[in-house]
Amino acid sequence: MQDTAMSRWLSPLMAFCLSFMVIVGLAPSLGLQLDRQIDFWLLWMGTMIFLALPIIYLEIALAKRSKTTALNALSSLTRDADASQQWRLVGWLSVVFIAFLAGGLLSNIANITSSYTQLPVQTNVLFVICAVIAVGLSFISRQILVLFTAIGVITSLILSNMFGTQVQAWQVTPIEFKEWGNATILALVASGLGLGLYWQTSLSVMSQQDAASKATLPIWIAQLIAVAAFGYFAVSAQIPAYTILITAIFAAALLLQLAKEQLKQRHVVLLIQFIVLLAGLFVWAIPQLTAVLNSILMLWGLIICLIYSIFVGWIMKISHLRKALNFSGEVFYNLWRIAVRIVLPLSIILAIVSYLGQLI
Repeated sequence: MQDTAMSRWLSPLMAFCLSFMVIVGLAPSLGLQLDRQIDFWLLWMGTMIFLALPIIYLEIALAKRSKTTALNALSSLTRDADASQQWRLVGWLSVVFIAFLAGGLLSNIANITSSYTQLPVQTNVLFVICAVIAVGLSFISRQILVLFTAIGVITSLILSNMFGTQVQAWQVTPIEFKEWGNATILALVASGLGLGLYWQTSLSVMSQQDAASKATLPIWIAQLIAVAAFGYFAVSAQIPAYTILITAIFAAALLLQLAKEQLKQRHVVLLIQFIVLLAGLFVWAIPQLTAVLNSILMLWGLIICLIYSIFVGWIMKISHLRKALNFSGEVFYNLWRIAVRIVLPLSIILAIVSYLGQLI
């Protein structure tokens, strides 16, 4: 009973912390600043409602049906759907991406910290030091990692506003196509959707709940709060730069632990586990690759969400997730299915096109 009660707050709190930290890490690569553009934030709100919310329901419904972590679950899910084993590849793409995301988070925030401090080490050396600490911390309790990450996020927000963050007035700017892509990345990739993170942290709660909404909505609301908090955050002095870096180490450790758990439940050999996790993490130590790796991170995250939406919307049988979702009315299930089958894939493809256009 105590584990179940703990899991009820663990997933929403983790959603807030990880969403906030990954957004802070991805923001410079997306060109997102504290400019408070009304048009962009309205686009973001639309993506949170029409894209992020359906895919959180997707994760929780798959958790309820499979009763195991994402990587391990795809074996049974593909068999139930009479689908090709190639669909299981998305699980491997996701678990490797989690380690890759942890590296990107640490690398980008280490760069931010270096620009506001006079540390006597190069940025890539700072990253390696932080990454080694994160690997060590990944072995401690998940509850402790979430708690310290939350403390770090709140502390960073307070110190950021104490040390001169200037919040500009809201303004309206012309809507551009690239804003749609950035809003989609903010809603899906930065929120860690499609990676099975909330899937695995909600497993112990699933047996206690009939409707998926009881687990889904707290996670979604926590992500809304995280992005709203980011709107009032910026590193503008040494002290908040240090606190956000320390917080990033705990967040990266949490991500590594979640990926490690998925590999362990899939009965992957311990040596292979460490090779997969350390390769995804330490590839970011090569400074010449940072820009390329950031682009890969954005596209990789979107592709994972795209594959899951196609698999669930078009490959799985129509009745498989109806009972797991347990909506109060058939109309809600039909709206969710339309979102997963049509709205999500088309929107993600447009976001990919938009982001590629920014790279060219």
